[in-house]
Amino acid sequence: MIKKAIFTFATLAIAVASAASSYRLMVFEPSVLNGTELKPGEYKIEVKDNTAVITRGKQVIEAPVKIESAPSKFSSTSVRYTNGNGKQSVDEIRLGGTNTKLVFNSTVSMAR
Repeated sequence: MIKKAIFTFATLAIAVASAASSYRLMVFEPSVLNGTELKPGEYKIEVKDNTAVITRGKQVIEAPVKIESAPSKFSSTSVRYTNGNGKQSVDEIRLGGTNTKLVFNSTVSMAR
């Protein structure tokens, strides 16, 4: 009985860990992520393993991401940018209601 309970718990933990999380993201100004322009508007962002999948209508952008934990939860979802060559590049996204931040491969985040 105990072995069955441990197996069930382990199976549940694996299922939860591998499930993709989905969040709503508002972009207020034109910006660039992984070489693709994001126009202002509402997007859906899902995190699958170490990849962020951002969708709006038929537009789908996949970008490698480093997932980090902050010491406390973020009150709202926010985007941090770097300005390079006159364009706003997405550096990180802080997911509201969680302590998760998604750090993208820009020159700033690579230097950290």
